[in-house]
Amino acid sequence: MSRVCELTGKGPMTGNNVSHANNKTRRRFLPNLNDVTLQSETLGRGIKMRISASALRSVDHRGGLDKFLAKAKDTELSSNALKVKKEIAKAQAAKA
Repeated sequence: MSRVCELTGKGPMTGNNVSHANNKTRRRFLPNLNDVTLQSETLGRGIKMRISASALRSVDHRGGLDKFLAKAKDTELSSNALKVKKEIAKAQAAKA
């Protein structure tokens, strides 16, 4: 399973462990990923995603999954999130 957020594209970063003696060894900083089910108001169902904790806060801040995906750039989204975004857009167009 990939260690990349499906909504923000946030992935592992690299850096150094620095000891008290100032010895440096390479390490990885992994994103805080969680398996969550986000509810779509337009589709009326839940969508399972693996997103970072910061992305979960961003979804809440923007007012839900539908509004978050409407503003999100397609390049940052995973294939699963892009598919959901297109489904939501299609359902909203049919409703209007």
